[in-house]
Amino acid sequence: MANASLAHLSPPARAQAELDNAERVRSLRRDRWIDYPRASEALRLLQRLLETPPRERMPCMLLHGDSNIGKTLITRKFERAHPPGFDRRRGVEQRDIIAMQMPATPDQHRFYTALLFELKAPHPPRTSLSTLESLARGLLRDIRPRMLIVDEVHHLLGGGHREQRASLNLLKYLANDLKLSVVLVGTDDARIALQTDAQMMSRFTPFELPRWRENDDFRRLLSSFERVLPLRNASNLAEAAVARFILTRSAGLTGQVSRLLNDAAEIAIADGSERITVELLEEAARVAFA
Repeated sequence: MANASLAHLSPPARAQAELDNAERVRSLRRDRWIDYPRASEALRLLQRLLETPPRERMPCMLLHGDSNIGKTLITRKFERAHPPGFDRRRGVEQRDIIAMQMPATPDQHRFYTALLFELKAPHPPRTSLSTLESLARGLLRDIRPRMLIVDEVHHLLGGGHREQRASLNLLKYLANDLKLSVVLVGTDDARIALQTDAQMMSRFTPFELPRWRENDDFRRLLSSFERVLPLRNASNLAEAAVARFILTRSAGLTGQVSRLLNDAAEIAIADGSERITVELLEEAARVAFA
């Protein structure tokens, strides 16, 4: 097959489109990065935080939006751009970014346990809170991260008022004590949790990932998807009728857009049509969103 017939695809996707059906379907099931302006802006702001020199009041960020809107994909991409290294002079691992999840039941003991897990620091199960705190702070001082990313921060609302305040104070303490930027990631409920503390609201600059609307940005997103789906015929996903159907069935959520298009692309590979149509999207939606 001549590459000229695959002009609608990016160069890596052209190579994938020439593989057999089974390989192409496997490629659809892998995570892939689709760039779009709001995600690029989030990455730019994260980089700006990372490059901030240590100071008394470190800038922090709240990345929020509906579930399945793409928040975690953004932070994962940012982490991949800053992999760990090794400081041979000091004989310790160097990590610019530490990423963890807020425990489902938030309290300080569980938080430090989760943090130490990410730091690969085993400890006895009944270790006291003071020992966990001391161990975590000591390791962080050795590793010298410049950023702590805490995902699923809306779990704060799963605790009582006292637990919420204690967890928020802990995050503020780590930012002050270690002179690092803290990035909180969660649903819009995360803003509710932060609103209980005026100091936290003033320190954490909110950055929202809104649901998609029917506009040029959404059509550009669909065009970007089309360039990476290994289909041998052009689908013209940005056409009005196709775009409108995708927007409606995905509810404007990036993750749902991706799932719908991947499922439709798999059907298009299996039936030999090699392009996504509204009819194939309807078939994929019946299964995906039943």
